[in-house]
Amino acid sequence: MADQSLPLTGGETPTVNIRATGGFPNPGEPLFRSINRLGLWTLYMKEVRRFFKVQTQTIWAPAVTTLLYLMIFTLALGRGGREVLGVPFASFVAPGLIAMGMINNAFANASFGLLGGKIQGTIIDYLMPPISEGELLAALVGAAVTRAILVGLVVYGAMLLWPGVNMEIRHPWAIVWFGLMGSILLSLIGVATSMWSEKFDHLAAVTNFVITPMSMLSGTFYVISNLAPAFQAVSRVNPIFYVISGFRFGFLGQSDIGDTNLAVLHGAIGLGVLNAVLAVIIYLLLRSGWKLKN
Repeated sequence: MADQSLPLTGGETPTVNIRATGGFPNPGEPLFRSINRLGLWTLYMKEVRRFFKVQTQTIWAPAVTTLLYLMIFTLALGRGGREVLGVPFASFVAPGLIAMGMINNAFANASFGLLGGKIQGTIIDYLMPPISEGELLAALVGAAVTRAILVGLVVYGAMLLWPGVNMEIRHPWAIVWFGLMGSILLSLIGVATSMWSEKFDHLAAVTNFVITPMSMLSGTFYVISNLAPAFQAVSRVNPIFYVISGFRFGFLGQSDIGDTNLAVLHGAIGLGVLNAVLAVIIYLLLRSGWKLKN
């Protein structure tokens, strides 16, 4: 704080206080010295309330769709006491359906936020608040993962009552880890898709030609050992395969990732590394303003 005399043209010279500008950023230049917890929580709650306000569409409807998958595939492929990995077909397919429902809804939630803002002209609501790019990414991903967990819990609860399905938990760490890593993976892909897309047709293209094939061909309804070697190699490149198989391992204690539990652990580590790399890339894209500030 410095006292300086500023002369006026027609009278006495008052003394006013002028705050020194040292330590302040230039106008328009953001400065973040710590985590803006309030801003992060506010944006997270905004995204949660957005999907929770229409929970019939965002939580209950996906759960019903997943249960329809279970019913159809059980009737079509589970007759005659068919077993896969040593368990009835219904018990084999149920964990994969839970994981698939979780990751699909994580992508759906994360892919709408920024795109909706661009189309509705409210993207400024994401860019102007005093939160960093990391906090913005964390809030969008966190809300998507929250939706995924809610859908997973609803489907799991329904499958507990489903006749012929055994949902005994054998490895809780695998359920938690692969469920979270799968949800975060698809949330990150969803944020990237939301940044890239300029209209809902772009989002629909990614959903129909990338996400849906990756989900359906991830081993949810079969073990990849039934495939030809070339298609097995393709399946092992698909990260969703490890999400589905690892999540199933938590319930069945068996997985087609490999013959040993160590193979499952390697898959878990690989998913964690992939998510970390994707998070860094998307963070850098957010910092650059790619497709957001044009």
